Amino acid sequence: MEAILSGLQVILAVVLIVLILMHSGKDSGLSGAFGVGTGAGPFGGGSLVERNLNRWTVAFALLFVANVILLLKV
Repeated sequence: MEAILSGLQVILAVVLIVLILMHSGKDSGLSGAFGVGTGAGPFGGGSLVERNLNRWTVAFALLFVANVILLLKV
């Protein structure tokens, strides 16, 4: 059981790293250096892709934490 959870932990860690690296920075690119083209509308929007990426990142982070807790219990 411990070997399965450890293997799952490695997979979750790699997926979480990839998801975090896919996020764009707040001041990414030259336009961010001058405050032009932030992309956030009047309601602080952002695209659907960014919101879904945030959801996936949170979901995998919760799975990561749950797996750590399970590994500590085993």
